[in-house]
Amino acid sequence: MSRALSLAVAAKARKPWRKDSVLPGFPLALGITLTWLSLIFLLPLSALLLRPWELGLSGFWTVVTDPRVIAALRISFGAAALAATINAGLGLLIAWVLSRYAFPGRRFVDALVDLPFALPTAVAGIALTAIYAPNGPLGAPLAELGIRIAYTPLGILLALIFVGLPFVVRTVQPVLEDLDREVEEAARTLGATPRQTAWRVVLPALAPALLTGVGLAFARAAGEYGSVIFIAGNMPLRSEIAPLLIVIKLEQFDYAGAAAVGLAMLALSFTGLLLLNSLQGALARRGRA
Repeated sequence: MSRALSLAVAAKARKPWRKDSVLPGFPLALGITLTWLSLIFLLPLSALLLRPWELGLSGFWTVVTDPRVIAALRISFGAAALAATINAGLGLLIAWVLSRYAFPGRRFVDALVDLPFALPTAVAGIALTAIYAPNGPLGAPLAELGIRIAYTPLGILLALIFVGLPFVVRTVQPVLEDLDREVEEAARTLGATPRQTAWRVVLPALAPALLTGVGLAFARAAGEYGSVIFIAGNMPLRSEIAPLLIVIKLEQFDYAGAAAVGLAMLALSFTGLLLLNSLQGALARRGRA
């Protein structure tokens, strides 16, 4: 018995990366996983990384530093970051209301949050344009006040808020529902005000999920196309988004140039997600400490 135990310990020591699992067939499962990820992720990503270099380093730099490209990237990622920030507050508020209060029509409101998931993006863009156009039901009174939404960067921001909000709500809501209410009651018993309880008890527990939702909303908004092109106006250097610029280059058969813009978008998206993940890790380490 002791020899068998020693052999088992030695085998486990030789393969520290393997963990016991109730599911058999680790080599087969790993092979299928790597093959599938390669087909749907690594191969397209490799093509995106290699295609722009057909232009050479100078040609690639010329494409990504073109004023029109820089303006489009600034609009896409600036609006995506601002929309994700706004959705952080709005999504947290909506998730709080849906999880902590009972009111008539709660199920309907809860289902309404998922509407941007089910609605085709082009339909969402047409609907937003019809509502916020200068002659629309909301756009007309806003235009009289000097506020123009459709065909401006403000319309882009509105569309990105629309498509990104469900990501924040659906990542925060389950965590908020599972949060132990006794912790909040204990904080109040110890003399904490409602603001102190929310800031020092509730928000630290929700921070990882909130950052995850913000990251998902940012990633979705940065590459959004269908719901934006109808309301943006698509004016070069003013309201033209980077995905539309890629489509324009593809229509001109400038595949290498389109890939160069796509590579720039990939680098900016990865940088933004890396910063969010680093912040999430720092908050998790602070919580454990």
